[in-house]
Amino acid sequence: MRKPVRTEAGPVEGIPGRDRSVTVFRGIPYAAPPVGELRWRPPEPPVPWRGVRLADSFGPLCPQPGPDGAPAGGRPPMSEDCLHLNVWSPASGTARLPVLVWIHGGGFRTGTGADPRTDGENLARKGVVVVTFDHRLGALGFLATPGLSAESDHGASGNYGLLDCVAVLRWVRDNIAGFGGDPARVTVAGQSAGAGAVNFLAMSPLAGGLFHRAVAQSHARCPGDPELRYLSTSYRTARDAERAGDRVAAALGARSPRELRALPWQSLLAVGDLVDDTVETGSDARPPLFRPVVDGWVLPEGYARTYDTGGQNDVAYLAGGNLDESGAVPEASFAALRAAGGAVRRPGAPPVHVTVADHVAAARRKYGAMAEEFLALYPAATDDEAARAANRAVRDNARVSTHLWARRWLAHGSGPVHTYFWTHRSPAESPPRAGHGSEIDYVFGNLDPARAAWTAEDRDIARIMSSYWANFARTGDPNGPGLPRWRAYDPGAPAVMEVGHGFGGAPVAEPAALDFWERFFASRQPW
Repeated sequence: MRKPVRTEAGPVEGIPGRDRSVTVFRGIPYAAPPVGELRWRPPEPPVPWRGVRLADSFGPLCPQPGPDGAPAGGRPPMSEDCLHLNVWSPASGTARLPVLVWIHGGGFRTGTGADPRTDGENLARKGVVVVTFDHRLGALGFLATPGLSAESDHGASGNYGLLDCVAVLRWVRDNIAGFGGDPARVTVAGQSAGAGAVNFLAMSPLAGGLFHRAVAQSHARCPGDPELRYLSTSYRTARDAERAGDRVAAALGARSPRELRALPWQSLLAVGDLVDDTVETGSDARPPLFRPVVDGWVLPEGYARTYDTGGQNDVAYLAGGNLDESGAVPEASFAALRAAGGAVRRPGAPPVHVTVADHVAAARRKYGAMAEEFLALYPAATDDEAARAANRAVRDNARVSTHLWARRWLAHGSGPVHTYFWTHRSPAESPPRAGHGSEIDYVFGNLDPARAAWTAEDRDIARIMSSYWANFARTGDPNGPGLPRWRAYDPGAPAVMEVGHGFGGAPVAEPAALDFWERFFASRQPW
């Protein structure tokens, strides 16, 4: 075991990993507990401690839907005192290794850095210092009201969860060298809402200079794509967020920040699953109510304005999506979804269309004057044909959108950008699918035998994927010895790297489909 590591708040002692070459530090406070008067305020520095703190246990979960008492399913208990991070370090001596800071998904409503799927030991064995953490969620992380904004020196409220992410990056800048990490080589990565947070941090001046590379796993989308409006890439204006927050506060019987802070956190979970019905998405899908805010401070502008003016942080990017997400589903799911009447409706969930009637009605609603052209590109005469056509459309939409996002990003950025499309159907999913988040096991190299009957193919895919991510954290380029060549994104060549079922370049879409989606996105109000 290494000697204790000194942080600004006090020394911490880790424990050996399963591989004793890796030291694990769990539950290190990166900010003061956001309780009492610190609820709905920017994070304060951690409270110093005396002596050596044994960092052997994960901190509590940030409050979210689920058990709120004793640990369930191996999860820690919940508490507002939840701003902790975890470090996996293979370093010894004066090493300066690349750092990967992982932001969990969960729609800004759920999730934790203690998820065993994102255990950092296997990535650490590839020469990367891995950091995971918990941040405020739901109403505790994203409530905005006029009263809370009036308290702020910046006249802003509602981005406390994002401010927690910034606090982690500042902690990494100031402390990670003691763990063998290089503060000049920090990659911030995440999936789903974690990817959304990565994209927002890439547009936030508060995060400028705190990271150098970014990984967005589902999703990075162009500003004209209506899907941005309800996925974990969605945001609110300050005015809309404050109005909605006032309504929520009134429903809770709290008329002021003081009365809001007097509420037990358990009462705030009841509003955590609220949907924002004010956002028109071109479908029945709606975003969660509590999500990031374009507040003029943490987020000065939305996507279109930021990209058009070059207001983003100039970082290398790796971004992509998955075969069976955003409303695309495996064929083995068609019959069950029809019997159930479609996909489960929840905040941020995409619609799924598995009948002719749904496919046609959704097309006419979303594409308007372009609906007949869409239906000619994605025709269907039977329910199965309609489900397959809807799948093709969803996948084309996602790939083209990421392609156009990358082109727009590079208009004012030096790059490089690498884009991907994950296609391997994981045996950990039922039925097997390349579903939302299914790539995480492979990126972290965590093929837990208790979760699935992994094959030699799965293990080889995990070796390649984790090596790509480790290489990107190291150099900004995923390529390395023994790996299939991954070409950097070229704005003039609409191609994407397939990863998973195969590894190699693939077209973003057929020419006619690419043309349709470009024109459709250009016709929408940019987000």
